[in-house]
Amino acid sequence: MNGGFSEFFNRNDYFLITPAVLLALFGCGILLIDFLHDTRQKFMNALTALVGLSFVAYQLIRIQNQMDAVQMPELAGLNNSLLVDHFAIFFMLVCVAATFISVLISVRYMEIEHENHGEYYALMLFSLLGMYFMITGMDLVTLFIGLETMALSGYVLAGFLRGDKRSNEGAMKYFLLGAFSSGLLAFGFSLLYGISGSTNLQTIAQALGQRSSGDPLASLALLTTVTGLLFKVAAVPFHQWAPDAYEGAPTSITGFLSTGPKAAAFAFLMRILLVGLAPMRDSGWKPMLIAVAIVTMTVGNLAAVTQNNTKRLFAYSSISHVGYILLGLVAGNETGLKGIAVYILVYAFMNLGAFTVLVALRHGNVIGDEIEDLSGLFFRNPGAAVMMLIFLLSLAGIPPMAGFLGKYFIFLSLIETGHTGLAAFAVLYVAVSLYYYMRMTVMMFMREPVEREPLTLSPGIRIALGLTLAGTVIIGLYPEPIIQLATSAILR
Repeated sequence: MNGGFSEFFNRNDYFLITPAVLLALFGCGILLIDFLHDTRQKFMNALTALVGLSFVAYQLIRIQNQMDAVQMPELAGLNNSLLVDHFAIFFMLVCVAATFISVLISVRYMEIEHENHGEYYALMLFSLLGMYFMITGMDLVTLFIGLETMALSGYVLAGFLRGDKRSNEGAMKYFLLGAFSSGLLAFGFSLLYGISGSTNLQTIAQALGQRSSGDPLASLALLTTVTGLLFKVAAVPFHQWAPDAYEGAPTSITGFLSTGPKAAAFAFLMRILLVGLAPMRDSGWKPMLIAVAIVTMTVGNLAAVTQNNTKRLFAYSSISHVGYILLGLVAGNETGLKGIAVYILVYAFMNLGAFTVLVALRHGNVIGDEIEDLSGLFFRNPGAAVMMLIFLLSLAGIPPMAGFLGKYFIFLSLIETGHTGLAAFAVLYVAVSLYYYMRMTVMMFMREPVEREPLTLSPGIRIALGLTLAGTVIIGLYPEPIIQLATSAILR
């Protein structure tokens, strides 16, 4: 071949896949150098992962600057199967930030669990690699490969505590239901390919636009595709894997799974619905999402009330938040899409902040994932208790915390589009969420501590708490820069 790879790849292609290449190189590098470190040096694996994530963030900003320099809203590559725009940069940076914080809180936790291996951090980078193609993909094959790369890494990470039966059980349920949902999604994708003769989302949208609204083949493709996607975001009734996977996974991975992969899954969902399936909005997926959002908020909030395990409580809380985010897609206007971007960003900070406090509770024989383990936290470490209170208030959507901002835009978008009943229904569940979050607050501030010794925080946890607290408080008090950033990231 005279042209070599230049016949298939141009300079722009190499530029756009650089973040993915960096993640692959650093992930493989961690696997190669892990055996050089003894037990006391295993933290070097985490440090290598943090350096790799910093390079990826820098490269994403370079791509953003390049788009601004040439005054182009997007850059396409790999024969239009990859599209990097402001939407993709925003969601990818959220995923990088979530992974960065998750690595920080993992070091001490995995040392206590005696599972501080290099493959743990490599799998986190490989999962982020899959997220990159999920977020930037404009082709069904690219999207599906990205999804499975992320999902397979997540299955292994969820069961990383090999000697823990809960971890094994949660990972197996996650894997089996994830495989089932991937099969549904692949079937839906095959139908879309059969309808359009192409795997490109824009071509699929054109083909669907030429078919009648009641076309049975298009309806079946919509049903199977959306069902597979709703599994990935843990929307009811496709949420069964989440509580067990969250409970069994290492606490640091539970925080990771509830933020980074979920942000990527929503970006994936928005690409499919707002681009590929856009012609079927009013007669197809919008009524479906209304029903799913209502049931998801109901089941998530009511189930969380009865939980005594903090990780299961946060699992159902996460499910309820999925319902709120879906309402932004139901509204479908600029305010709603902006609200989704803001919601996912602030959710990453406040949820990871709460999980960081839970990780800090793990020591000795104390797992730290029961609500009773929070008893008297204020007397053991006042700073950690106050920060946990801030994160919980933000998750409930209480102003002036950042969580209020996401809910505000979602509710405003519903009112603007005439869905006032849905808005009122969603507001009612804020009171329910406040109840189960305050159960944890009562434990921290009004109960005697089970253990009397002060709670010490590792350097990684201190840094993670500082980052998540800053994101939760500063965005809430001064939201204008984030609102502008989210506005630029609207999928057009």
